[in-house]
Amino acid sequence: MSEREQKLLDVAGDYLYAVRDGEVLDSPAWHSCRIVLTNERLVLSTSDNKQAIAHPNIYVPEGDDAVPAAFDTDAATPLKIGDHVILVDAQQVDDFESEYCRAALHDEVILVRSRAVVGGVVQDDATWSKARFRLDDDQIHLALPEDQTVEFAIDNVGTVETESQQVMGDRRQVVKVEHTDESGHSVETHFSGVEWHSRALESLLQSVIEDRQDDYELSDEESQVLMALYSGVSPFEMADFVGLPVDEVEEIYQNLLDVGAVDKVRERTEVTLNAQGRNMASEEMNER
Repeated sequence: MSEREQKLLDVAGDYLYAVRDGEVLDSPAWHSCRIVLTNERLVLSTSDNKQAIAHPNIYVPEGDDAVPAAFDTDAATPLKIGDHVILVDAQQVDDFESEYCRAALHDEVILVRSRAVVGGVVQDDATWSKARFRLDDDQIHLALPEDQTVEFAIDNVGTVETESQQVMGDRRQVVKVEHTDESGHSVETHFSGVEWHSRALESLLQSVIEDRQDDYELSDEESQVLMALYSGVSPFEMADFVGLPVDEVEEIYQNLLDVGAVDKVRERTEVTLNAQGRNMASEEMNER
């Protein structure tokens, strides 16, 4: 290992080739191995073989599109490497895909546009800058030039969107991440860089959102209240704004508390949207 390379995970597990050289294998076999993750590569080591794969060569596929239907991906993480697809089962790790993405991004220099959007308003003076990325203890740390830092909790991410944009003279994928700042205001931090940076970051943050979502279906009244909160309507003005009795609005607040969409600020009438609530409201508004 080089001086820069840091070992971040070392566990026992198994791997299997589902696709090799573009061909689905008829009788693939699992291989017990030692799984090592560093900030530069993934290593799969058996008693007679060692494969070291650099992060830029690994693609984390979305959904099950890259994996043949015959393979069960519930307990194993698919990784695409060129014309190969392997399934990795790290038995002691609850979410190997997130651990992999965290390792791939650890101390990487990526492009960041901090506070690109504040309160829904695009900030024209926000510029792109290089930043060193790290995720420690569920806190994202961005070290920018001139000793500036940006930090926010990964659990506070509300929405994640990806689109192609011009970034510093090149067409790149941009990952737009909505979260709150230290004052509780909704802001967006935009990330970009080489292609695999964007892939790993999108996968990492989307998994956080998916982990806290459930199948709760909002009623029309709950949807109105949620979108009103998202738009900045004060909880004290909510009854008049949506045309509902105060006691019914408070019942809706309690329902939203129960599903984890808002946090209680005071005992009665005042709540504030959290990351899940902002995500739910954004989805509701996109559907209308």
